[in-house]
Amino acid sequence: MLMNPPSNTHYFFKNRFCNFFYILFNIFVSHIQYINLIKEMNIKKFTFNSFQENTYIISSNNDCMIIDPGCSNQREKEEITNYIEDNQLNPIELINTHCHLDHIFGNNFISKKYNLRPKMHKKDFPLLERSLDIAKLYNVDLEPPPLNIEFINEQDIIILGDTKWEIIFTPGHSPGHICLLNKQDHVIIVGDVLFLMSIGRTDLPGCNHSDLINSIHNKIITLDEQITVFCGHGENTTIGFEKKNNPFLN
Repeated sequence: MLMNPPSNTHYFFKNRFCNFFYILFNIFVSHIQYINLIKEMNIKKFTFNSFQENTYIISSNNDCMIIDPGCSNQREKEEITNYIEDNQLNPIELINTHCHLDHIFGNNFISKKYNLRPKMHKKDFPLLERSLDIAKLYNVDLEPPPLNIEFINEQDIIILGDTKWEIIFTPGHSPGHICLLNKQDHVIIVGDVLFLMSIGRTDLPGCNHSDLINSIHNKIITLDEQITVFCGHGENTTIGFEKKNNPFLN
């Protein structure tokens, strides 16, 4: 004899059915949010000049900032301008993490091309002032970098579209080195402070090994382990990976 199922069985299947579509709906919404995040912020890396320096263009809502323009010849300059034009971007910031030659080769060009006033920490300004003499020592060509600088300090906030970038003062590789942290999107631009399985040089004038180690341990490695680290040379890494594997930090 076929018995009618208990009345609560109907609700059991109904709830399971609803829960299934509820989960699908949330997956769909999360996917859309992820796509929107990609649209809202994009990080483009260029590797330029004989020092293989990483230049970054970060964009959000069609505004962009150019970090450490290392473009040193016409081909590299065109690579940047073509990317900006092809993506219909509006450059609003030019920022230097520090003022070693490989990170400022394109300062003159970018500043004039997009009418941008470079931003950096004041303690690296002496390096900028001496950059032409330093370029001669390395036997490399350097267009005179603009000296009408806007100085930025620790905890200053750079607004780019829907993103916020906090300035972190990280001396060591240079006296006025800074990093840019985006907590919301778990991203940090570290210049030459930290690399994949390595750290920045401290054998150059103005470098200080003790300061560099203190900067890394007190201001970088203490961050969320999920944060992606965009370095001034080489490949990206994460805080968590470097915390566990970087031989210079253990």
